[in-house]
Amino acid sequence: MPNADQIKALLKAYARGDDAQFQSVAMQIAAGEARQGHGKLAEELKHLIDEAKVKLPRAGVTPIPLARPKGEVADLLSVTYPNTRLKDLIFADKLRLALERVVREHKTIADIRAHGLSPRKKILLVGPPGTGKTMTASALAGELGLPLFVVRLDRLITRYMGETAAKLRLIFDAIAQTRAVYLFDEFDSIGSERGLSNDVGEIRRVVNSFLQMVEQDTSDSLILAATNHPHILDRALFRRFDNILEYSLPNKTEITTALKSKLAGAKVKDVRWSRLADRALGLSYADITRAAEDAIKHGLIERRQITQTDIAAAIDERRTTFAHGETRS
Repeated sequence: MPNADQIKALLKAYARGDDAQFQSVAMQIAAGEARQGHGKLAEELKHLIDEAKVKLPRAGVTPIPLARPKGEVADLLSVTYPNTRLKDLIFADKLRLALERVVREHKTIADIRAHGLSPRKKILLVGPPGTGKTMTASALAGELGLPLFVVRLDRLITRYMGETAAKLRLIFDAIAQTRAVYLFDEFDSIGSERGLSNDVGEIRRVVNSFLQMVEQDTSDSLILAATNHPHILDRALFRRFDNILEYSLPNKTEITTALKSKLAGAKVKDVRWSRLADRALGLSYADITRAAEDAIKHGLIERRQITQTDIAAAIDERRTTFAHGETRS
């Protein structure tokens, strides 16, 4: 027979419309019955679960828009259903392992909850622009089959006393009600140090509100905060996150991998990858991706193979663009 924790987890998943977790808990119950020698019941349960899966969206197919924001919160969150996977992105080994661990914990969240534990669910992403922080949010959502909600800071932050904190409460209500990946991009805009000289009372209230809400959150949602400027974040915020993941500009090996990956489907002739990697040092993954795309477009326009010169010119153009202050995502 299912235990009390499994029954509660099953009901919570049903109430939230969380099909993945509902199926996970149901499979646990079926496995438990099989271990107790109730083979016929276990088979019946598995058959019912399989029937239910047929009626649900398959992996890679846009889910039923169950999580589409409504009412006031619709103005604060944008939603997508990403198909990106971690394998599609290039990371340092240490960072990849940390992200894979987050995915594994959330895929077995019912088991973890059943033992009175919590998965890593509040993650701070720090590093230079263009190093993959925003794409990480898409990849985690894609891996978990969850919608990605991005907080619209232009709608969240207002100049009216107390209004930003009230809107923040709406977002955390959504986090509690709908399991998803929630991204606070450019997090320093709401999490800056309360003692900064240009600080105002409203910012202090917002930081205090965020600290309280994130501390009280017990949902199964994954909360990500990304910043290019961790040095200006309030110190108290760091203690509220389960993991702080650091992103950096790619080294020569990672640049070579990124270029080869992006140019894999193109006609490339006589390319010396090591020299190109030397030339691209100091650029971000986003810059390298754009350089590769520019080289591909040039080759298509000229209707010829892509050469070392084409790629080198595209890399130099990205470096010049960055030097002139273009903002990188």
